Amino acid sequence: MIKIMIVDDQPLIRDGLATLLGLRPELEIVGTAGDGNEAYEKAQQLQPDIVLMDIRMPGTNGVVATRLITNNITEVKVLMLTTFKDSELIFEALQEGASGYLLKDMSTDTIVKAIMTVHSGGIVLPPDITGQMVKELKKTKELEPSHEKIETPINIQELTERELEVLKQLGYGFSNKEISNVLFITEGTVKNHVSNLINKLELRDRTQAAIFAVRYGITTFE
Repeated sequence: MIKIMIVDDQPLIRDGLATLLGLRPELEIVGTAGDGNEAYEKAQQLQPDIVLMDIRMPGTNGVVATRLITNNITEVKVLMLTTFKDSELIFEALQEGASGYLLKDMSTDTIVKAIMTVHSGGIVLPPDITGQMVKELKKTKELEPSHEKIETPINIQELTERELEVLKQLGYGFSNKEISNVLFITEGTVKNHVSNLINKLELRDRTQAAIFAVRYGITTFE
């Protein structure tokens, strides 16, 4: 059974999610929290497997709470539950160690499936929504005259052609199995490529690799 903690400053959403997810036999709701600081304190006490984390909350927001949890409680994973308008904060949360994100209006089945994916070591980056977010962020940055163009890190040149292909698929949030199906290689080979490219790019994990791929245009969305 997967232990879940739900964090949201709105009691209706927090309690509603707890009720709906608590009906699933594969999940156990071990606690809830109303802000990021409470989330961090309770995560230390309750040791959930996954924290469903809102981003915008008074006091300590979800981005800061994600950093505190992922940096200090190694066994706990964070899955963001947010709204489309939080695009920039979502990417910040992912860079701080979140294992993915979902929108609050997604179905219970979708949320449960995402929880299972994250629990098994995967990441959740809905391609269609991520693509829209990237486009919106680009528009925003283009309107900022002081914004400096992001240069692609030079160490990307160290990647082989196959590692670049794997990195691109990571940006879509694909698992090793899904990547192996797309590229017609074994899961073991994919795992090796993922490990190699993470080391070469000096990243922490596959989530950071996925964000790297999106940020620098290796993964593209039409």
